[in-house]
Amino acid sequence: MRSIEEFTGLFTSYLNKRITSREPANLYEPILYILQIGGKRLRPVLTLLASELFDTTYEKALDAALAVEVFHNFSLVHDDIMDDAPLRRGNETVHEKWDINTGILSGDAMLINAYQLFENYEGETFRDLAKLFTQTAIRVCEGQQYDVDFETRDDVTLPEYLKMIEYKTAVLVGASLKMGGIVAGAPIGCCDNIYDFGRDLGIAFQLQDDYLDAFGDPETFGKQVGGDIIENKKTFLYLTASAQLETGLSQQLRHLFSIEPTDPTQKIETVKQLFLDSGAAQATQIEIQKYTQRAFEKLEKIEVSDEKKQVLRDFGKSLMNRKA
Repeated sequence: MRSIEEFTGLFTSYLNKRITSREPANLYEPILYILQIGGKRLRPVLTLLASELFDTTYEKALDAALAVEVFHNFSLVHDDIMDDAPLRRGNETVHEKWDINTGILSGDAMLINAYQLFENYEGETFRDLAKLFTQTAIRVCEGQQYDVDFETRDDVTLPEYLKMIEYKTAVLVGASLKMGGIVAGAPIGCCDNIYDFGRDLGIAFQLQDDYLDAFGDPETFGKQVGGDIIENKKTFLYLTASAQLETGLSQQLRHLFSIEPTDPTQKIETVKQLFLDSGAAQATQIEIQKYTQRAFEKLEKIEVSDEKKQVLRDFGKSLMNRKA
């Protein structure tokens, strides 16, 4: 079984070969830009890994993996517009480097390109991949809408938040793995279990992302630290702190999440201290561990050798301990 690093190199090489600039340049240059400025390539790598997990060469899964990566980056381009985010992976976001209209149109083209890649599969494989992709894409859109709605709601609950991150982030991780299983012709039960593994790991991944947004190192995180606080996003940190703080401090936190100061530096630092004092920071780390463990329990149900499972176990542990 190849390592995550090997799969990353193989996928990146394929990406660079397949994604090239063409006319009109103002449509395709932003696509080339967002796909080449880095990123962890976690989702497409999982597609390749899953195909070999079920005894099929990764090469058959390359187009499915590329579809996943193109779709994921499409969603980032549009999310960054909605969030008015200045940075992505330490670089200017597409709408900042070009303009909003370019970001919208290039993102639309990416979504269509992602669907196009499934045309390289035939019969039941094409049908199952397209069906899963469609279900996943609409869930991601629903998750994004929940995320937007939560910014103006004062009654968001933890279950609602967990549903939002499941839809917005985790279902694509699960789908990435299941696509590898579909390409490999794996049994339905194995495909379902590897999807559940990825979904739970995806929830842990997003909770870790939320934690790093507040407490990550700006040099390694790649995005603006405190971005969720600036955008008044009701993350697991915020919801837990709001519930655990005594009345006066809870009201202060709610007030801070209702304002948009010109210089948000003080707001960010005050909110981070409330996250720490309330125990929300520690509770988030515990929740990350809980979902990671749930993912590992799903992994044990997959009927492949322990040696192959170990690659996924190591991958899950690395996500839980990441700094960026």
